[in-house]
Amino acid sequence: MPAILAVAEQRDGSLRAVSREMISAAHSIATALGADVHAALVGPPGAEAHADALGHAGAAAVHVATHEAFVRYSPDGFAATLADHIRAAGYWAVFFPASAMGKDLAPRVAARLRLPLVTDATALELEAGELVVTRPILAGRAFARVALDADTRIVSLRPNVFAPHDEPASGTLNSMPVNGSPADWKTVVTDVSSDAAGQLDVAEAPVIVAGGRGMKGPENWNLLEDLRNALGPKAAMGASRAVVDAGWRPHAEQVGQTGKTVSPRLYFAVAISGAMQHLAGMRSSGTIVAINKDADAPIFKVADYGIVGDAMEILPRLTAEIRKLHST
Repeated sequence: MPAILAVAEQRDGSLRAVSREMISAAHSIATALGADVHAALVGPPGAEAHADALGHAGAAAVHVATHEAFVRYSPDGFAATLADHIRAAGYWAVFFPASAMGKDLAPRVAARLRLPLVTDATALELEAGELVVTRPILAGRAFARVALDADTRIVSLRPNVFAPHDEPASGTLNSMPVNGSPADWKTVVTDVSSDAAGQLDVAEAPVIVAGGRGMKGPENWNLLEDLRNALGPKAAMGASRAVVDAGWRPHAEQVGQTGKTVSPRLYFAVAISGAMQHLAGMRSSGTIVAINKDADAPIFKVADYGIVGDAMEILPRLTAEIRKLHST
């Protein structure tokens, strides 16, 4: 039985948490098939140092391609290198993270291999020996179950949906040849504009505090920031489209169909009515807490816990109680 490949990511010398999620998802299918899990990592010299961590997560073999030009993401270089490796190895399936990089990389690799691709998977099942992928459609209002008619199934998985479970394996390090040279690559990333230092990306955060137009203005955002700080360093700020359009918050924080799709373990929707555009980006969250003064707001239909009332009055009290819990 051919192996299943999990594509890992690194940034600024650190292995990204989504890499463990990909390996765990691959492991759940590989165990049923009796197959091995391999990991692939493309990055700058030194990226091979992550082989032990990938092996501990469950990769029996870790294939690493390094090049000085891979300090930043190289669309052509990464895609060509991974496509060559996948073609030569003949994997049963390949899992990419549906991260900012993965959303660009997975279709490039699939196109080079002339293989179909299912994106943004939220569940994987094995039925009669075939991989069945569940993914949201119609802005999250429905889910499709898809099977790929191909010898190698390429799927991108939504981050924060597939819980990482370490299944230590040998993690044997193998060198993966780099396809071509920078002179051959037509697309080059020349600069990366990052969020302020220390700010957690809303697309990767396990806890999100999101605010909507009901916050009345950017001058009240400190109430949300206080809640975020009380929840701890793994919490990030989010915002509705109306807030971003009004210029209250940066686009990097926008959650929704035209913003970022998130799947945190805990999502606070504060003063957000719950328009379909916003729900499409967050309804797969683990636990949703809604605060809104309108008892009929659509957000309450998807919330696990709802508080009807004025966010300006509720937030300070909620923040104080959370701080009390953390101090005990």
